[in-house]
Amino acid sequence: MDQAAKGAAAIQAKDFSAAVTHYTKAIAINSQAVDYYIKRSTAYTRISPSDCTAALGDAEIALTLASKRGKRELIIQAQLRRAIAFFSLGRYGDAKACFDWVKEMNKDEKSLQIWGMKVENKLKGLAEDDDKAKATIQKYPEIAVPVQKEQPKATPVKPSEPAKDSASGLEAATKVEGVQTPANKIRHEWYQTDDTVVVSLFAKGVPKNKTTIDIQDNALAISFPLPTGSDYDFSLDPLCGKVDLAASTAKILSTKVEFILRKATVGEKWPSLESDVPPASESIEENTDGSSEEVKRAILADRPANAGPSYPTSAKSGPKNWDKLANDLTKKPKKDEKDGDDGGDDGLDEDFEGADPVNGFFQQLYSRADPDTRRAMMKSYQESNGTALSTNWSEVGKGKVETQPPDGMEAKPW
Repeated sequence: MDQAAKGAAAIQAKDFSAAVTHYTKAIAINSQAVDYYIKRSTAYTRISPSDCTAALGDAEIALTLASKRGKRELIIQAQLRRAIAFFSLGRYGDAKACFDWVKEMNKDEKSLQIWGMKVENKLKGLAEDDDKAKATIQKYPEIAVPVQKEQPKATPVKPSEPAKDSASGLEAATKVEGVQTPANKIRHEWYQTDDTVVVSLFAKGVPKNKTTIDIQDNALAISFPLPTGSDYDFSLDPLCGKVDLAASTAKILSTKVEFILRKATVGEKWPSLESDVPPASESIEENTDGSSEEVKRAILADRPANAGPSYPTSAKSGPKNWDKLANDLTKKPKKDEKDGDDGGDDGLDEDFEGADPVNGFFQQLYSRADPDTRRAMMKSYQESNGTALSTNWSEVGKGKVETQPPDGMEAKPW
């Protein structure tokens, strides 16, 4: 396990002192890896006692490197760590400015809601002319970043004077070790099985001792030097699904780098390799004001856990929760003992009682419908392969009703 992987494991185990040590060693090997500075900044903030000045320094280095490379997700993460460092240092005006810049780039960043409330509460208690409330920084800091040490270049061997191996006497190879594939020709492919996802990065001659590989539970990254002196960075963040870190591996071969990622959920089919949804920030775990994780989860919840499924529909008014509608119709009203009412409609006809209430509801709906409604129901159900049901003949009669599989599934011909 390399130093970056050890640092990531230490953060997972909440051993932030060890994480700082491992990421410091990783940075000594590759001083251009943006993710290493972001992770070390996180560790500096959470270590006891925290070193917020060092955390700010790492965040600003990460932001500068990420902006030079145009890495949007890394820019967002670095700016977020910068904001948290400013907040911890009591520079609330600067922290608010950074959070606002994060919001410009990703308004759906979940941690912004909590941190926005924290900053606003702090600013309310300050006078307008208080230095802590003033924003004094630029969006991108103007700082010097570490320069990657150049590796010694191999001395070319003259054809007339072939070098000899001191041990065996064989001619030494004149071929210089290093990446032989041009950066614009490096490509990647992937495939999946029931339990693994295999990603292949096709690049010849990737140097094993100068390559940095970082596999997370929902991301992977690799960085290695090119003959031009620059670094080649490749990352997938976030992946479409979670992976089992302990069972996932990476191999550097002569013609490619192969990642074998073990799926955290065996049998799960990934519709794509990389997800379009931005990763949730780890900063949500920050707990500087004593607020509980339960409160945070309640604030950040997108929908109630017991919300019913949403079925495909062609109705202009949006999807209906047919389960709820069927349950409402099948509920029998309580009889009023005073008026002695023993008649009336109990929701479902007696012919449909005793069966599945949902099926009974649809049977009753069909039996009471007019001819156009029946035609719409039959046509939409048959043509969509049972994935859509409409009662609007004026819409269904215009053409074929396409198959509408539920979210997260895809239709396949049989």
